[in-house]
Amino acid sequence: MFRVPAKGGAVVGWWNVDADTLAGSRFVRSPLAEVTAGLMVLHKGGVGDPEFRRSHLSSYRARLDADPIDAALVGAVLRPRWVADFASPAPPLVETSFAEEVSVVRSASPAQVRLDLTMAFTAGRSSSLPAGAARLAALWERDDLAERMADLLTWIWERAVEPDWARRSRILEADILSRTRQLSLGGWAAALDRMRDGMRWLGEGRLQINALDYPPQDISGNRLLFVPVTMSGGWVAGGWSSGVQQRSAVIYRCSGQLASWSGASLPGALGRLLGPGRARVLVELDPPKSTTQLVAITGQGLGSVGRHLKVLLDAGLVLRRRAGRSVLYARTPAGDAVVKAAG
Repeated sequence: MFRVPAKGGAVVGWWNVDADTLAGSRFVRSPLAEVTAGLMVLHKGGVGDPEFRRSHLSSYRARLDADPIDAALVGAVLRPRWVADFASPAPPLVETSFAEEVSVVRSASPAQVRLDLTMAFTAGRSSSLPAGAARLAALWERDDLAERMADLLTWIWERAVEPDWARRSRILEADILSRTRQLSLGGWAAALDRMRDGMRWLGEGRLQINALDYPPQDISGNRLLFVPVTMSGGWVAGGWSSGVQQRSAVIYRCSGQLASWSGASLPGALGRLLGPGRARVLVELDPPKSTTQLVAITGQGLGSVGRHLKVLLDAGLVLRRRAGRSVLYARTPAGDAVVKAAG
């Protein structure tokens, strides 16, 4: 049997952030966060990568069908508007390997897992306690839940995310560069507003992280991390101990033009006509993108992308337009016709 904790794992709608926390905050990439986002897309659908879900949903469901304990565990970890903390710790201050990150999940104690699962069921929604109690009862006496969660995340990493990590990592890096530029031009309000639904800078040291009616949490003194992912709408991680410091993280979906990467196949005829690199740039310009975004998506160097864009501009296949302080490139009707004619 479990008990509802009186304290711990506070449910939050906004964070109190002091100047030192903001000054020490940073953007980081996290393989584990990307895998957790993939798990959310597979388990719940919603905002995400449709091709990722189509490609891996059948094998994911087969895995859970074969192991009812894992199925119950995922249902307990991924609650509506809540993710159990042990399964999604805030990442390290610098990017590291998936193996190192998932080892933190694997090392969570049974007592910590029980506390986090209890909070996932009870925080902010007392009406769900009877159903939550029944579901937790099946898991409560087990001491292998952290190991099981780490194994499932590793399975998703090896099968679905790692083969595509190089491309996704470039997209995440492009988003970080874009956010950093917004920060330098407009300050924290510009960088943080609309990072994720319900999130905005309120001023006076207050960062609203969602639109839910939850009490605030003071994270002054913590290291605050912002972590982009290419799938899922995002979530927050309250932080876990590392020496004397705590870490808190906002995980958010990268900007729309990057998150909507088309993944379109490159028509062979178009590649022979324009060359594969130039053809890839032309194909990816729907929706319009910046040079930085094209570099991230195609994996080509900045100089190569710039040369391809110049040729395409001179040929009348693309146009250039300014959006605020950014320059975006888009296909012209002639460019659309060339792509369509190539199949």
